[in-house]
Amino acid sequence: MNQDVAYKLPVNLLPSLPGNALTRTLQDVRFQVLTTEEAVTLLDTHVHTHDPVKIAIANAHTLNTARGNAQYRHVLAGFKVFNDGIGIDLASRMRYGEHFPANLNGTDFIPAYFARSALKLRIFMLGAQPQVVQRAFDAARHQFPAHEWLGFNDGFFSPEDETALCERIREARVDVLLVAMGNPLQEFWIERCSANTGASVCVGVGALFDFLSGEANRAPSWVRQAKLEWIYRLVQEPGRMWRRYLIGNLSFLWHAWRERR
Repeated sequence: MNQDVAYKLPVNLLPSLPGNALTRTLQDVRFQVLTTEEAVTLLDTHVHTHDPVKIAIANAHTLNTARGNAQYRHVLAGFKVFNDGIGIDLASRMRYGEHFPANLNGTDFIPAYFARSALKLRIFMLGAQPQVVQRAFDAARHQFPAHEWLGFNDGFFSPEDETALCERIREARVDVLLVAMGNPLQEFWIERCSANTGASVCVGVGALFDFLSGEANRAPSWVRQAKLEWIYRLVQEPGRMWRRYLIGNLSFLWHAWRERR
């Protein structure tokens, strides 16, 4: 953190921080129940107070992975988990009778956070292919010039390089570290290394860099608003996505139905 920067949150933000935020447990993973503005405030407050937090953004595929991996479930228990997608929302409706107040998927929420943050953030990007993360970094720096974009590193580094990488991030005094390695690798990496980076907020962002860089195309806005972007991605990449979205979604909904209220 740059001690020369005087961070000033609007006086009406800190009292509204959902410190005792509601949570909902779906398939043994505990989710925060937050509006977009509350989620923005949560992250800003962790940066402002230098109180480290680990953020996971979980969709149906995340929960399918966690259900078969006890170590992953244990790791997620130490994160604040945000909800992503229609599957998680349907599971909440089945078990609790209520939708989530917002869809906090990383591709939309992280840019929204940068646009709405009350702070001048210091940001580092980690993950993806070298050319992808570089293009994503350039695009983000252009789109959100109010923040300090400190650097980036691709996700193809050796275990021997990890200590030096963490030290590089720590020396940069990073507020927000975006980690794009996919589930569950990004959460395992954050669990293992976040303390060594010194970042106030470490968040797993999945495919965000692909979208920022233009490597992958977003669905039209009306498809996203209908929470059907998974269908668009399935059409775009059927060979890679069919098992996740067809078999995986059916498995997820079966388990959601079993734990309904």
